[in-house]
Amino acid sequence: MVRFAIICASNMNRSMEGHYQLQKHGYNIRSFGTGSAVRLPGRSADKPNVYKFGTPYKRILDDLLSQNFPQYTKIGLIDMLRRNKTVKEAPQRFHEEYSDFDVIFCCEERVFDAVCEELLQRAGIKSKPVHVINIEIEDNHREALEGGKTVLELARLIVESKDLEQDMDGIIETVQKQVPHKLLYMLAYY
Repeated sequence: MVRFAIICASNMNRSMEGHYQLQKHGYNIRSFGTGSAVRLPGRSADKPNVYKFGTPYKRILDDLLSQNFPQYTKIGLIDMLRRNKTVKEAPQRFHEEYSDFDVIFCCEERVFDAVCEELLQRAGIKSKPVHVINIEIEDNHREALEGGKTVLELARLIVESKDLEQDMDGIIETVQKQVPHKLLYMLAYY
């Protein structure tokens, strides 16, 4: 079974939507963030809500609800966190994860860069390939939903492949023609 990972900055919106969609369809999927902390909008732009990776989604949800700020519901944070807590317990940081994956989906170019840099720093000592694919997804709920569908289509084609290393360029090209998201691809090694 293909082992997938999906990564955004905070393991909250885009990666969790992709995780949710792939999990719902029976894929072997885990999700992560690359930031130094989990950041969510706060009462003002200069005062975000900041949490450590590993803080349970339920605790984050309870904290936001206790702030009694209707804007959190209006912008979708409350529904997002309710979804997240049904998928897994807490946001996780990619840099602290040492499992091997066959395919890693990233949700924006700076995350793709951070993931590729981290893999390069691990020095490829296992000589095990990992396909890293970036899907450029704007960080809002509508785009996360659409991006999740793109990830699902990529996963479907990847799982159907008999020779992933041979087929990957064609898979990327096929999906790129179907979706508005810019795709990037790199073969890296563990």
